[in-house]
Amino acid sequence: MDGKRYYSIRTGKHPNSGKLDLSGLKRLVVNAYQELESGDYFQEAFGFECVDQGFIKGYAGEDVEAFFFRKLLKSGLWPIEPLIDQYTEDDLFDVIELLHDCASKGVDGGFHSWGNCGWHYNTFDRSAGQNVARTIFNPILENYNYGYQITSCGEIIALAPKGLEDLDEAPTPPGDPSKVQARLEAARRKFRRRGISFNERRDAVRDLADILEYLRPQAKKVLQSKDEDDLFNLANNFGIRHHNSKQKTNYDSAIWLSWMFYYYLATIHAVTRLIERESAD
Repeated sequence: MDGKRYYSIRTGKHPNSGKLDLSGLKRLVVNAYQELESGDYFQEAFGFECVDQGFIKGYAGEDVEAFFFRKLLKSGLWPIEPLIDQYTEDDLFDVIELLHDCASKGVDGGFHSWGNCGWHYNTFDRSAGQNVARTIFNPILENYNYGYQITSCGEIIALAPKGLEDLDEAPTPPGDPSKVQARLEAARRKFRRRGISFNERRDAVRDLADILEYLRPQAKKVLQSKDEDDLFNLANNFGIRHHNSKQKTNYDSAIWLSWMFYYYLATIHAVTRLIERESAD
């Protein structure tokens, strides 16, 4: 049943087009938090109550609100359930990221049967716990506004446009780790970061164009000269890489910057693989 889109959403008849507003997102985040908490995924971080020993603190210490303040530099975010209605969108996304980082799966421990107290764990698998947190939070986040997801490194980013998900999640292309792979990954993360500005989006496109510039000498060996020139036409004529009076700068950034970004991302994947094949031959 996971991931199934029910009738009104599937047929386009849902009054909200199947999207959540901020209030709905808050409600489902509380539900997700409760699900993770009842599964003991926050036992290592936030501690737990024992019928015999009282509160057994986790690594957040006895004052979990202070722990939230230390991590997020904001007060009034813990406890979540009575305060979430006061959260801004930024507050909510901060808390989701922190909950992801704090999630861990209990591995070894014992069941305290007295009063049906429950499992008391002493060893934890943080990677497994965070993976479970993502499987719970991401279906919620993807239905909010234009769609978001929390990555394996715990950052909330915008979803790739429909039809381009495979490209955005494709393995990093071959090439120099510092000049191609690391810079491409940094540009990809920058472009999809929530709340990114126009200038930051343009910088991310410029970063991809710079990667192609670095690859240009090798690309000449596998491309026709006109194809090679066309690769740089967008960046050079749309105010991305250089500045001159002939450049076009009044385009709709929300549409064209996204198109340019994925155009360059696809081109880098193609060019690096052509270069790799040429080298192998």
